[in-house]
Amino acid sequence: MLIRRPPDIPSSEITSQSEYHRSMSRRRFLRGAASGAIALGAAAVGADRLVSAIDPRSVLADDAQTLKTVHSPLTTTGEQLTPLDDITHYNNFYEFGVNKSDPAKNAGGLPTRPWSVKVEGKVEKPLTFDIEDLLKLRPLEDRVYRHRCVEAWSMVIPWVGYSLSELIKQCNPLPSAKYVQFVSYYNWHIEKWSGEDATIVWPYTEGLRMDEAMNPLTLLTFGLYGQVLPNQDGAPVRIVVPWKYGYKSAKSIVKIRFVDKQPPTTWNEQAPDEYGFYSNVNPSVDTVPWSQKTERRIGLPFYEQLRTTLMFNGYSDQVAYLYKGMNLKRYY
Repeated sequence: MLIRRPPDIPSSEITSQSEYHRSMSRRRFLRGAASGAIALGAAAVGADRLVSAIDPRSVLADDAQTLKTVHSPLTTTGEQLTPLDDITHYNNFYEFGVNKSDPAKNAGGLPTRPWSVKVEGKVEKPLTFDIEDLLKLRPLEDRVYRHRCVEAWSMVIPWVGYSLSELIKQCNPLPSAKYVQFVSYYNWHIEKWSGEDATIVWPYTEGLRMDEAMNPLTLLTFGLYGQVLPNQDGAPVRIVVPWKYGYKSAKSIVKIRFVDKQPPTTWNEQAPDEYGFYSNVNPSVDTVPWSQKTERRIGLPFYEQLRTTLMFNGYSDQVAYLYKGMNLKRYY
């Protein structure tokens, strides 16, 4: 599939990969010997600020957190990167609390090893992929994407992964498979903060139409800023769908189902009038209580944060064809 690249952005606006890897190298001195979650600090914070757990594997570089990556032509933005501290300490992961800072404080107990992803539903045969097999399935790519939350804030995040389509091809879905559903890890003994919002039915589920899942931009994601995913950002594997609101990008995935009908998804079931199944970023469709016409870019000075929301989060050239003929206000 031919992916049209958006207009080039001046190199002066781009944070180089070498620059953020220099900042990450400081954290190598902070690695502890704990057998549970390994605490890592961002460039300007203490060693207790990041939590993640992973054993060294062939896809890792010279420390147990750094991933071997290649550049991807599907990197679609050269905007200023959101600082790592903001990405890891201003996020939603309701299983670990409803406040933005809760996941960073509470997700240390998420057991990311051993980890496997089960594939079931309309496939030739059920499969189970170990996380190490997924890490080695394809070269891991650096991809910088805009991230847009339905709460009208946004970030620019350097993810690490490869197109979800590469895994789907290995799953051999049947012709009758029209949708893909993702199921997140859930254990109420570990994610005991999930009860703070009693209206949510766990485990967390999300879904995509098959052609959305096969779009090259849809990313099976294992890291950010060149490092393995911190627990609070969906370790050890998640989905990133950059033209949709952030809640469509399921975290900590343990199951993938191929189905013939539109699957139930957590937020769509909770409030179908507000959180549609498609949930494409659309400045013309507001969601209570947020106007979607503008957004606040996290990590920038206050006077630079406000900006106009772009249709499909700026990815129209790559994904608009998926919705040709659809009323995007109706099929929200």
